[in-house]
Parts: sequence; C-alpha cells; structure tokens
Amino acid sequence: MRFGFQGWSSILVGVAAVIFSGTCLAKKVGGGKGKCDIYEGSWVVDDSYPMYNSTLCPHIRKEFDCQKYGRPDKLYLRYRWQPKGCHLPRFDGKDFLRRFKGKKIMYIGDSISLNQWQSMVCLVHAAVPDPSRIFQKANGSITTVTFQDYDLSIMVFHSPYLVDIEALPIGRILKLDSLKNGHTWKKIDILIFNTWLWWHRNGPTQPWDYIQVGLKIRKDMDRMVAFKKALITWAKWVDSDVDFNKTQVFFRAVTTNHYDGKGWNEAGVTNCSKETQPISGSTYLGGLPESSHVVEQVLSGIKKPVQFLNITNLSRLRKDGHPSMYNGVKRKMDCTHWCIAGVPDIWNQLLYTSLITQNRNKMYDL
Repeated sequence: MRFGFQGWSSILVGVAAVIFSGTCLAKKVGGGKGKCDIYEGSWVVDDSYPMYNSTLCPHIRKEFDCQKYGRPDKLYLRYRWQPKGCHLPRFDGKDFLRRFKGKKIMYIGDSISLNQWQSMVCLVHAAVPDPSRIFQKANGSITTVTFQDYDLSIMVFHSPYLVDIEALPIGRILKLDSLKNGHTWKKIDILIFNTWLWWHRNGPTQPWDYIQVGLKIRKDMDRMVAFKKALITWAKWVDSDVDFNKTQVFFRAVTTNHYDGKGWNEAGVTNCSKETQPISGSTYLGGLPESSHVVEQVLSGIKKPVQFLNITNLSRLRKDGHPSMYNGVKRKMDCTHWCIAGVPDIWNQLLYTSLITQNRNKMYDL
C-alpha cells in the first residue's frame, strides 16, 4: 500500500486521539484512587523482583541472556518502576493468560522490539503450569510463541523501518511511502510498534541501497527527514486500515543507548560496562533526543486512539540495564539492548497496566 504525504501537515495541528500522558486510573500512594501519569517516577529496589527466573525461560537469545553469560551482579534485576503518587499493578501472568485467551499479540519493529517480545514471552511462560505446551515457530519475518492451552499467540515481526524494502534491478530500495506488511498486521488483536534503531545505519550494515519517495529515487537523504516520512506513512495506514473495534495499537517510544557518561555526569565514560545502579531520581541530563520529538509530532496527527508507551525517560535512567560484555557475543560491548530479565519487563508491565485499565474502563484494585 502506498501513501502520499500531501496534506499531512494540516492533520498535525488537528485534534489528536493518541494517548500521550500515560494517565491511568491507579491506587494512589497513601490510599484512595485517582489519576496518575505512570511514566513519571523513579526506580526503587524491591526484593520481590525480578518477576521471573530467567534461567527457567528457554526463549532468551544469547545477546540478552546476561546471567547465563556471566554477569556477576544481580542488583539490576531488583529494581521496580515507581510512578510519582501511585502504584503500578504487578504483572500477573495468570491474569494475562485468562484475559487474553484466544488472542494474537504482535511486536513489530527492530531488535528492541525483539527484546521486549522475549521479555513478554518469559513473563507469561512463568505463569504456565505445563511448559511443554508452549511452542515456538519461526516463519520468515515472524516468530511466534503459542501458549497452546490458552490459544494465545505472542509474535514478533522483524520490520526495522516499518515501511518496505524492495529488491529491484538497480538495488535494494527503501520505500518511504509504501507499507505492504499492513495486510498481515491489521489481522492481529494487539499491535506494539517501534522503529528508530536502524535509521542511522550506513556502510555494510545498511540493508538498502537507495531511498524512494513517490517516484523519486535517491542515493540517500537526511535520515531524520526519512524517519519522519516513514512514520507518517505508518500513521496514515493506522488511520485508514486498522479496525479499532477489533485491534488495539500501541507505539513504544524511542530508547537510547548508554555509551556517553555525560548523560549521568561522568564525563569520559564511554560505555556501560561498570554500571550497576540506575541514575538516581527522575532526570537524565540533556533533553529528549530529536527522534523522540519526531515520534510525538507524528503521533499527534493520528485520528485513531493509538496508545503511546512513553518509556524513553525511564529507560534512559537505567544505565545499568544493558548486557555490556555479558551477551554471548564475543568481544562485543552492547549498551543499546537490554538484559532479560530486566528493563523490558517494566515496559511490558506498563503495557499490561494500559491494557487492563483500557479493557476494564474503570479503576483497578491493587
């Protein structure tokens, strides 16, 4: 499916249906119930965390399996996200299986989506009495874990740009106004999208040779402009093709890496290898990355009720949450992806919170 860009700027100044604030109905600290922004808060130690034993989850890739590959510290596993003024419900795997029985859930995007998908699979896996009834299957761009006794499928679709890459005689073309995978995505009950990590790739790891917008093909262009155009294509697809009577749509915010210690007031630090605790408080030095502003600008133009998982700031505080060298990939320092168990579990706890709040349409008891 192809989408033009003309007229989209007028939509951006219209009334947005996207839920940005993260305001949910929650139990307030000190008793009572009321509204709370679940994305504003800080990290606190909780000895009941992590929410599962990662050594018992067979679905974790070696890139994310930090405990298996020798990470010596465990404090990073015990942090819980505490919103200001209210409490999040703990992820309840049994409730999740009951509530979403017969459903299909799909994470769509890059390897950070893979990170989050594997976290969700492990969270749910821990609640299943008979793990032999859990099956994993890969088919092209899609990997599916099926919880057979609950007819629940949790999938990941590898699409790092969301828009299409097509092989043509002149080379591989990144088509910023083409989105053909939407015919598969719109059949799913719950969709969680993200994109950003691959947009600044070049050289041998860049999976395309040219960029196309409309009929014009060029060798390259400003990557932030290209990123925005692709997001607009995705947004227009959401508005035109997704039936929100059957499908819920989430967009997960950009996550940033931790290779520059200036972000936590340690100039000269060039990776996360010695980080064992989060940044204290609620503030990361410096403003939001430009990509975050682009995401919010485009999402503000969507007419349909897309929910925004605004996890950028809470993730930036977790300089301790990355695999660093404990990732099963020899001599590779990784301060971009996240250990499992770890920070992605909290992203899924926030997703769970949004789902149960939306589906109950009332305050949840804690």
